[in-house]
Amino acid sequence: MDTEKSEEFYKRLKKQLEESTTWPSNYLYKFIVPTEEEKISKIHQIFDNTGAVIESKQSKKGTYTSVSITVNRKNPDEVIQKYLEVSIIKGVISL
Repeated sequence: MDTEKSEEFYKRLKKQLEESTTWPSNYLYKFIVPTEEEKISKIHQIFDNTGAVIESKQSKKGTYTSVSITVNRKNPDEVIQKYLEVSIIKGVISL
């Protein structure tokens, strides 16, 4: 994702979150990750010590793993911060 597009995306996301949610609030992240232990554990590390509930489910063929994370965030900036941290892991798709 190029930087300009991603900046626009996060600005829009922040606005939507401010308008649709009362903060602090639980937020559900969903990621599709190639089924590689290293990548999945990196996501776990990013949410380590946040009180997050993490659920993983492999695709039928086992090629991808869907990772759902529910965690309490104080504000939209905290939500976006985690997306940015995960975005550096190659091959991860944020939903």
